[in-house]
Amino acid sequence: MKYLKLVVIAAAVSFLAGCTGHVYNAQKNCSYDYLLHPDVSISKLIGGCGPVGNYK
Repeated sequence: MKYLKLVVIAAAVSFLAGCTGHVYNAQKNCSYDYLLHPDVSISKLIGGCGPVGNYK
């Protein structure tokens, strides 16, 4: 049972670590990190960096 818990925790951490990233704005003078997708980032929602560049 303890082994199963460790496997589940390791899988969750691996999943979340694979869904993070870093995006610069169009002028390349501001950036922010995101967890799952750049469009649902708090920085994107409040417009802290202005329009972002291509993040694909």
